[in-house]
Amino acid sequence: MENLTNHITELLILVFILITFLQSGVDKAIDWNGNTGWLKEHFSGTFLSGMVPLMVGIILIIEVLVGILAIAGIVWILGYNDTSLALYSCILACITLLMLLFGQRIAKDYAGAFTLTGYFIVCILGVYIMQ
Repeated sequence: MENLTNHITELLILVFILITFLQSGVDKAIDWNGNTGWLKEHFSGTFLSGMVPLMVGIILIIEVLVGILAIAGIVWILGYNDTSLALYSCILACITLLMLLFGQRIAKDYAGAFTLTGYFIVCILGVYIMQ
């Protein structure tokens, strides 16, 4: 119980990351055709247009990995008072968001890119707290 109260901020950030990234990865897997179809249109006219299935696959794998690392981070904090796996989850979440930001900027979806800012702030705060 002491690890819970001593690391409540870290745990809440990890739960946020878990919900955000695992849900997104699972959604991509369940609705592959819908996601790739929408993104093909989104990236039409850019140099990324022919790489949409590959990009979605890479993001899907990384998002699920971030979610799994978040779960492991929660377990490690509660069980071992160790934030190392939580830190890796936050770092990988930041890298993923930077990849998504790059895509949004290339597609000239500036509103979409802006919405990633809030997610990035939470994740970079996690990196800062857990290092």
